[in-house]
Amino acid sequence: MSISASTQDRRQLLAERFDGILTGPGDAAYDETRRCYNGLVDKRPAIIATCRGTADVVEAVRFATGQGLDVAVRGGGHNAAGRAMCDDGLVVDLSLMRGVDVDPETRTARVQGGALWRDVNRETGVHGLAVTGGAISTTGVGGYTLGGGLGWLMGLHGLAADNLVEAEVVLATGEVVRARADHHEDLFWAIRGGGGNFGVVTSFALRLHHHPEVVGGVIAHPLDAAADMLRFYREVTADVPDALTVFAAVLHAPDGSGVPLGALLVCHAGERAQAERDVQRLAEWGSPVMAEVGPMPYPAVNTMLDAGFPPGSLNYWKSTFVRDLDDGLFELMVHRIADCPSPMTGILLEHFHGEVTRVDPAATAVPHRRPGYNLLIPSLWTDPATTDANVRWVRETFAATAPYRAGARWLNYFDDDEEPGSLDHAYGPNLVRLAQVKRRYDPANVLHHNQNILPARDEAGAPASTAGR
Repeated sequence: MSISASTQDRRQLLAERFDGILTGPGDAAYDETRRCYNGLVDKRPAIIATCRGTADVVEAVRFATGQGLDVAVRGGGHNAAGRAMCDDGLVVDLSLMRGVDVDPETRTARVQGGALWRDVNRETGVHGLAVTGGAISTTGVGGYTLGGGLGWLMGLHGLAADNLVEAEVVLATGEVVRARADHHEDLFWAIRGGGGNFGVVTSFALRLHHHPEVVGGVIAHPLDAAADMLRFYREVTADVPDALTVFAAVLHAPDGSGVPLGALLVCHAGERAQAERDVQRLAEWGSPVMAEVGPMPYPAVNTMLDAGFPPGSLNYWKSTFVRDLDDGLFELMVHRIADCPSPMTGILLEHFHGEVTRVDPAATAVPHRRPGYNLLIPSLWTDPATTDANVRWVRETFAATAPYRAGARWLNYFDDDEEPGSLDHAYGPNLVRLAQVKRRYDPANVLHHNQNILPARDEAGAPASTAGR
């Protein structure tokens, strides 16, 4: 069958070897199946191959490459850039592959590639176990972990990628391999932070830790106190225990009023008495309008921001690591949030400290191992008529952060219009090795609907084949 065969003919060919669900234009479920977390994403694949297991993934990848179709991979579909979908090609959809198998004796969990963090937390929580997971429970495990995976437990246990012990990967050829520290070592290194460039990860084996309960919650202050709150945050986070993670934000009240606030977002995973003492210092500062902090199961921490990030909302995000917490940056954050066109948007500071900063920058693909702060600007809105205004606000806010940037950026927060050179900021010196691993495992750049790493040139200096890409 030539690549000019009709979509229907192609679907019939794939159906003969595929056990999952095939969806395409004209099907009643098509619009729902192609929907991503970000409502701005409106791509129309020729075929969405919703897989039931690894064998389906193999067949879908082999079929797409044999037919000359573009390939995109959907895990949780949560990434703001919307790269889980493509126009006219084939989407390998893992959304039915959400199994989580916990072994409490070895403290590991094997998680399928389509699982969400709420799936993981529900199963691991039964045993009082946890791993660094998304701050929003609807985040997909796959894209999050492959991009590094920052979260509430990274001060104690590092990134999600640092807790990956093995992965089953379907390569662009359809070959299935297991990557771990002693097998396909270069692939194992690359998928811990290198994104979806190297294969379709159908399962993750994650190391778990004993955390049946944490002390966490939200402390909010009026906007006119936010700059002082941020200065207090700078003081507190200059010396905090590994177990205490505090993010700071200027955002809008979640009650629908749209009132701008300053907020401290807290998770302490240490010993209960010490945790309560450390968190009490945060709660007693200033005159908070809300201080809802206390003991809770770890999975509850991963849901406390869910209401602010509803699926289907329109999203446009930017982020950058900052050199330090300058008073000028605080004033900028307060000024920009007061002039924000959406009551759903915020500006956050995410603190990197503890274990995540003790890992050698060359040990995984993630080079961001210095103590410091990532500044995230997640803009959300619901009215399409305000899209231009919201995108413009984010771009102007991001441009205004230029004096404070550290020349490093977090891969999973990239949007879909990143300027040339962004991957240098995401990977730093690790980009050269990543390009070499890409050349070994995907020399034709089949898997390019991601924050794409081009294969390294061959020994003769010629680029690897990217025909049709």
